[in-house]
Amino acid sequence: MHGLPRFARSDACRFMTRMQFCRLKISALAFLVAWFMLSATAHAGTQALKPCRVPGIKTEVQCGVLSRALDPAQPAGVRIDVHYVVVPALARRKKPDPVFFLAGGPGQSAIKVAPMLLQQFARLNHRRDLVFVDQRGTGRSAPLLCEDLRHSTLAQQLDTGLREVSMAQCLVQLKKLPYGDLRYFTTLLAMQDLDAVREQLGASQINLIGASYGTRAALEYMRQFPTALRRSVLDGVAPPDMVLPLSFSGDGQAALEALLLACEKESACQKLHPALRQHWGQLLASLPQTVPAKHPFSGRSESLSITREMVLGLIRGPLYWPPLASALPFAIDQAALGRWDALLGLGFSAQPPRAADLAMGMHFSVVCAEDFPRIKMSAEQPGRDFGDSLGRSYEHICADWPKADMPAKFYSIPGASSAVLLLSGGLDPVTPPRHAHRVAQALGAKAKHVVVAHAGHGIMTLPCMRDALPRFIDAEDDAQAAALDFACASRIPRPPAFVPVLQGGAP
Repeated sequence: MHGLPRFARSDACRFMTRMQFCRLKISALAFLVAWFMLSATAHAGTQALKPCRVPGIKTEVQCGVLSRALDPAQPAGVRIDVHYVVVPALARRKKPDPVFFLAGGPGQSAIKVAPMLLQQFARLNHRRDLVFVDQRGTGRSAPLLCEDLRHSTLAQQLDTGLREVSMAQCLVQLKKLPYGDLRYFTTLLAMQDLDAVREQLGASQINLIGASYGTRAALEYMRQFPTALRRSVLDGVAPPDMVLPLSFSGDGQAALEALLLACEKESACQKLHPALRQHWGQLLASLPQTVPAKHPFSGRSESLSITREMVLGLIRGPLYWPPLASALPFAIDQAALGRWDALLGLGFSAQPPRAADLAMGMHFSVVCAEDFPRIKMSAEQPGRDFGDSLGRSYEHICADWPKADMPAKFYSIPGASSAVLLLSGGLDPVTPPRHAHRVAQALGAKAKHVVVAHAGHGIMTLPCMRDALPRFIDAEDDAQAAALDFACASRIPRPPAFVPVLQGGAP
């Protein structure tokens, strides 16, 4: 500018001043527009919530509901209400990224399990809202409920054939519901509902914590909405290509073999149960047989015709939880001697609490659409003892169940764009580390896989993890999150074999 005449420099200066002033006004205007839009979104999210009470939660929380098309291709057609609960952050200056919890099953209500999780995640709740969304088909979100056989006889509760008949009857009733087209209760659509809740709450990014089936849901959300995720925790990884329930057989067999081997290596267990493996084989070979038994809950005596499938079902449940599994050697030896109370009591003790009950209509709508069509192409091999009995039961139910056509991309796992923590229990009979391992490889460098060798299904509630998980989500960036040390988990021991105390106090 110094080469210009004075008047030209003067005009140029005035011109630049006006331009700078205009730019300043435009910048200010852009800021005000952005602030207005963010404020409007946040206000809309606040307006969508109403104070409410949830059974099991002592304090008042906030409830929201979102109207969604049952079939997204028909927005003017049948609509369903998706319900959710927000537990507000305790701090006045809270973080803008809430934590969303994805329930297991498939079929659990996230809102019903919220009271069980709040104490565990109190630290997260200090500066972040906790959000529990009832996935479509569960809880209050267009529920697909079937008859509860919990209070029936032992024979009825354990009979897979009766369960198949019950599900066939339930299917007839579900089809009569206003939202009874069961093809629209898939994980893919449920995650679109979840993102709509995020938008209604005005959160640009969220953190996801999923357990068991909830990890499949989280992976699907990650695939559809990668930029909306800040952090993800996947506990007990069940990827979309897992092929339920086929994988349960081999994984359950591996967990049982590990139990038998551990007893052989543990001197106290070997001394108490020197012929455990032999007794297990003899027990299976003796079935079916009619045995006297007491209902573990009611105490009523029954004559029970027990089958191989029933015994495997009683064994499968305790394998989820190592403290319960530690009593299986005793229960197996007792059953081999004709004393069934221990095995029945152990198997029924492994049932989840009523709050974690599954909406079985939603369960089969997911599994029959997402897993069943892929069974024939799966390379999974059934376990020697567990066989394909559970798979046959699902096959019978899925044969007539309405099924969505899942796109091929649903089964793909793209690279992660934000930090992901994968958690596996080395003794898990349903989602062992092998599944999380291949998911971590697909997710890439931002994925961290932690294996707790002596834990079962679900490890984020272990005392060691109560501080580790909040630190992962609170970390300032992905690099800090990846650098966190989870070595405390490796020090968790396997529970020793259960030693019964008999009359007189002698084992």
